[in-house]
Amino acid sequence: MTTSSAEGIWEGGLKGGNGTFSAGSGAFKGDYSFTTRFEGAKGTNPEELLAAAHAACFSMALSAGLEAAGTPPTRVTTKASATVEKADGGFRITTIKLETRGVVPGIDQAKFREAAEQARTGCPVSQALANNLKIELEATLESAS
Repeated sequence: MTTSSAEGIWEGGLKGGNGTFSAGSGAFKGDYSFTTRFEGAKGTNPEELLAAAHAACFSMALSAGLEAAGTPPTRVTTKASATVEKADGGFRITTIKLETRGVVPGIDQAKFREAAEQARTGCPVSQALANNLKIELEATLESAS
């Protein structure tokens, strides 16, 4: 079993405060604030970190599924977009949209879409989020260049 960790620190009140986060591995760290999270100011936020985790997990799961089916990909690229909205007197992440593109020799669009659907429900981050928000998927097979 593997356990990963990260730390988040918030100082001050909600709108006037600010925070920092860091990965336990030291691979990344950053600053965030109310304005970067809820008002579109330049900078990062927890939703961006969640989107990055989901994009990375999904790409890896899709690659594994394609390889197991005998059609290993040359490349899988996934963009994840997490939407946070005001709901129930607070804020809630309501949707993550996955937009994935793959270069996979020997496969057609229908098979790629099927593998992407399996990854959408099978990757560990998708499973952690599945009953809490809507996960949308757009899957596009690209030709090898």
